[in-house]
Amino acid sequence: MNISTSLPAVVLLHSSMSSKGQWAELIARNEGSFRFIAVDLLGYGKSPFPADAGDAFSLAHEVDAVNAAIAGKLAPDEPFHLIGHSYGGATALHMTRRMRARVLSLAVFEPVAIHLLAEDDAARIEIENVVADIHCAASAHDATRNFIDYWNRAGAFDALPAAQQERFCAQIAKVKLDFQALLGEPATLADMAQLDMPALVLCGERSPLSTRRVAACLAAALPNGAAVQTKGGHMAPITHAAIVNPLLAGFLVGEEIASD
Repeated sequence: MNISTSLPAVVLLHSSMSSKGQWAELIARNEGSFRFIAVDLLGYGKSPFPADAGDAFSLAHEVDAVNAAIAGKLAPDEPFHLIGHSYGGATALHMTRRMRARVLSLAVFEPVAIHLLAEDDAARIEIENVVADIHCAASAHDATRNFIDYWNRAGAFDALPAAQQERFCAQIAKVKLDFQALLGEPATLADMAQLDMPALVLCGERSPLSTRRVAACLAAALPNGAAVQTKGGHMAPITHAAIVNPLLAGFLVGEEIASD
């Protein structure tokens, strides 16, 4: 297979209940400088629901699928930059650990890597309570409402058009698997300290305690990590793309990033 490698490759991983389409603006504004490879994570966009998921589903399965998706778009052993948001950010951390020699740089916006927090950390307890509420909800609508409102604001789900509510409800089963994978991930902050490539950890100023805490701990653990707070909340890569995307683009071209 003849694959052009004239431009540096950038792999993009989206958040839960989203798709690779969330990166359209970032790609459009920077496609002259980079070769972007946006991936639909399992169960989202055009990617199938994970086969034989069950209790064994993990971030390793998610990364296996990402690797399969990008294999035909990268030359053998070709290095690449890696960007991930939320669940995609946590997936990116696992992927980086497995493919350290190929990841040129790592940028994550609030990875939901709650496994990095101590079990008695209030931030971890907060999101574990949300996960419990999702699993105990009486219906898919109630479960999805718990999920959407936590990451956005109370009433956010009910304010959505009915068609969008239904689309999100259809994805709640994968969200449950996402949390299963996150809570079962064995990686620790000590493992993150081994990732010595240039790294950027972004966080929204109005985000929940859980991901703000993860972002702070992760940025401190990464040897070459910079931490930057942006406007907006957990979904800022979508709601505040005009602010987040220039930060990501600047990081990709090697601009010096000053930590907050």
